[in-house]
Amino acid sequence: MSSPEAAADVTADASRLAAEIERGLQDGRSDLLAPEALQDLMAALCKVYSARIEAGDDLPLLRTRTTVTSTDVMATASGLLKGANLAVFELGMWQSWTGR
Repeated sequence: MSSPEAAADVTADASRLAAEIERGLQDGRSDLLAPEALQDLMAALCKVYSARIEAGDDLPLLRTRTTVTSTDVMATASGLLKGANLAVFELGMWQSWTGR
């Protein structure tokens, strides 16, 4: 399979998974993913997003119209910082150094 075909397959799989998770959340199910699966997905998404940014993409992480709330973003950002043993201060320093 060629690289564009593989990317299209992974993209389709990711879109299906996202839709399935959204449906589950609408049904009040926040336990759709085992903790290990959630951690693996979050790690992979962090890596691919970082790689895209490092490659020069100016890619907003969320679409303009989204159901993600400010609380969702803050809880996730806080969890990511805690998981990587980073403080908000370090994030601020990194942002000032890189301009991101």
